[in-house]
Amino acid sequence: MELILSQKELFKLCEALDLKNHRGIYLLSGNLASGKTTLVKAMVNALGSKAKVTSPTFLTALEYGNQIYHYDIYNKDLKEIFALGFLEEIEKEGWHFIEWGDENLAKILQQIGLPFCHIIISIESQKRKYNIIQG
Repeated sequence: MELILSQKELFKLCEALDLKNHRGIYLLSGNLASGKTTLVKAMVNALGSKAKVTSPTFLTALEYGNQIYHYDIYNKDLKEIFALGFLEEIEKEGWHFIEWGDENLAKILQQIGLPFCHIIISIESQKRKYNIIQG
């Protein structure tokens, strides 16, 4: 599925994903300033949370309550974060939004049988294109 939306239309993406009924792992990838954190804000809001969403860039992970988790794995070595228990973390019940979740992480999740949704974001003028791949 592919959608081209403005920031004010992100609720349409959340509706298309049926986010409230589909807990799980959401990999978000795109260039710097493509809107990954903005999308997480919209998703967290769509789940009914009033939490202040910020990029967990230097913390690696944030929890917003109600089983909503937000990770930033930019420039993180996958082997290193797996050694720290990342796989066990994303196996928890809830919604896991992973910024900079790339094809390497997607391949690992496929190999171990963890379902996920990969959302690739690119800039389209004043809007963003969201290419959604179920893994």
